Amino acid sequence: MTNIDDQDAVYVRDLGIDDIADVYHLGEELFTSDLYPYLYRTWDEWEVIGLYNTDPEYCLVAEIDGELAGFILGTIITKASWTYGYILWLGVNPQFQRKGVADKLVDKVVARMIEDGARFMLVDTDPTNTPAVKFFNRKGFGNIRQHIFLSMNLSKHPHYGRLIDYEHQKAERAGYRRSRPAAIRSRKPEGFSNEVVLNPLVNEPQIDLIINDE
Repeated sequence: MTNIDDQDAVYVRDLGIDDIADVYHLGEELFTSDLYPYLYRTWDEWEVIGLYNTDPEYCLVAEIDGELAGFILGTIITKASWTYGYILWLGVNPQFQRKGVADKLVDKVVARMIEDGARFMLVDTDPTNTPAVKFFNRKGFGNIRQHIFLSMNLSKHPHYGRLIDYEHQKAERAGYRRSRPAAIRSRKPEGFSNEVVLNPLVNEPQIDLIINDE
C-alpha cells in the first residue's frame, strides 16, 4: 500500500530491502548518544533488519523527489484483551523537515495498525527531545508518564573486583605453566649409556628390546 500526495510531493511506501542501508545511516545521524544519552534503545543495523523481518507492514519510508525523506518503524504488541500499536523509531531527514514527512508517516502507520486491530497507541522519546514531544502531542498522543532509569557502574561492584582478581590469577598460572619444560625426560637405565629403548610398552621377554648403539 502506498500514499502519494501531489501537493507536497511526499511519497510514502513500504520499506524495501534496498532501503535498509539508507535508513540505518539516516538513523545514525539522528539518534546519537551525544544528543540522547539516556535513550534506552540503541540504534544499530539490527533495529532496522529485525523489524523489517518481523513487522514489515509497519516499516515505512517517505521520499521527496526520489530521496529518502524519513522513515517509521513500528510493531504490534498483544497483551490479554488489548492490542497495542507501538512506534519505536521515527526519523526525518533534516533536509526535508517542515514538509509534513513525519505527519504522513505517523498517519499511515496508525491507519494500518487500526486495520490490524490495534486499539491503543504507544510512543516514547527522550524527555529532552522537546520537538518530538510537541509533535506527538499534536498528533493526539498524551497522558505523558515519566519513566525513571537507574544506572550502576559495575566496575565498582564487589563481584567485578573478584572476577578481575580471578582472571589475573588464572593468567599468572597459565604463564607459570608455559615457563616450565614441556616434558620431563625419562632417566636412562643405569649401565646403558648411549642406548636407545624401543617400544617400552611392549612386554615380550623373548625379544631383546634394547639395542646398544656403541
